[in-house]
Amino acid sequence: MNDAAARDWSAGGLAALTGMPDGPPDVSRAAVLSRARAVASELAGHLGIEVDAAALLAGRAALSGLHRQGRISAGGATRLIAGRDGWLALTLARSDDVDTVPALLESDVPIDDLWSAITEWAGRRQVAAVAERARLLGLPVGVLGETAAAAPVERRHGNRKPFQDHARLLVVDMSSMWAGPLCGQLLARTGATVVKVESPSRPDGTRHGERRFFDWMNTGKLCYTADFGQPDELRQLLSVADVVIESSRSDALVNRGLGPKDVAARDGRVWLRVTGHGTQGDHAHWVGFGDDAAVSGGLVGSDPAGSGPVFCGDAIADPLTGLHAVLAVSQSLRRGGGEIIEIALAAVAAEYAALPLTGGHSVGPVAEPVAPVVPSRAGALGADNTRVRDIVRERITAAC
Repeated sequence: MNDAAARDWSAGGLAALTGMPDGPPDVSRAAVLSRARAVASELAGHLGIEVDAAALLAGRAALSGLHRQGRISAGGATRLIAGRDGWLALTLARSDDVDTVPALLESDVPIDDLWSAITEWAGRRQVAAVAERARLLGLPVGVLGETAAAAPVERRHGNRKPFQDHARLLVVDMSSMWAGPLCGQLLARTGATVVKVESPSRPDGTRHGERRFFDWMNTGKLCYTADFGQPDELRQLLSVADVVIESSRSDALVNRGLGPKDVAARDGRVWLRVTGHGTQGDHAHWVGFGDDAAVSGGLVGSDPAGSGPVFCGDAIADPLTGLHAVLAVSQSLRRGGGEIIEIALAAVAAEYAALPLTGGHSVGPVAEPVAPVVPSRAGALGADNTRVRDIVRERITAAC
């Protein structure tokens, strides 16, 4: 069993993304792919589409030419850092994150020396204190193993409605990056009409990265822009949606009157909230991305020399959460909907971290990640605004 799982992990391109860059690939987390394939198989039964778990987990790395870098994430924005009493992961993916580093360290730091300064500063402190200060400043950080596994939270909200057909669904995808858009992409593959909502001033950040990754996650969706500061039109769209996907910071939509309890719901509506660390207490304000959230859940590989953890895969909490999110949405729809579902990257990662480790068996050649086939380009920003407005008018008229 361990040999077979290790071979699958290697053949799926995930071993090439896990381990020290100058050492052998790490196959200890091979059970992750086995479990993800089981979820994908269940999901395929619900949705009637083929779902390749290995491609979902390693596809971004293949499109972007990423490789394992040990304690630097495959994407390069996150690093594992040793404190006095453990390990944490810190992400500097946004320009604002980089600009915050002097405040984190309480000193000016040359831009070319950020990580060495952070490593030295954190090494003199306990990881909980480092994480607390980073989170006060809005930085994405995860302390190794701090998060326990937890199933998605499901709350009744609104009336149920007998489920008919995925092809009749209107899905409003207000999420960005990977987990939420993946959920929307898989629903689009079932024939659902999926509307990707972006702010014209702050579009999905992946539009500015590897274009093929953005296309992979968003091809087939209608591209719609909305002014979140003038939310009346967006509120109408949300009111006629069957599924809403969002990954906003805590209360960001509520403060604009766009939360799940602010917009009158269509019967059977499912509202999915994807977060880094959940929506309760202080955790609701913690920022999380795929790599640091995976570390928070304890999902890491190991250096065979025993010198500490390494990153597992590429931002692996993101695609795993996307898989579990769309399964939760599909199950909710079959119950009749009328629910709010909350799913956290770190909690999903913790579920996979609890799987048994694979021993150090010989696995033969290690395959590089294979790029997924991207059938077409995603639409330009706001390209489908007129069509989306027509859909809203048609649904409002039909409901009268």
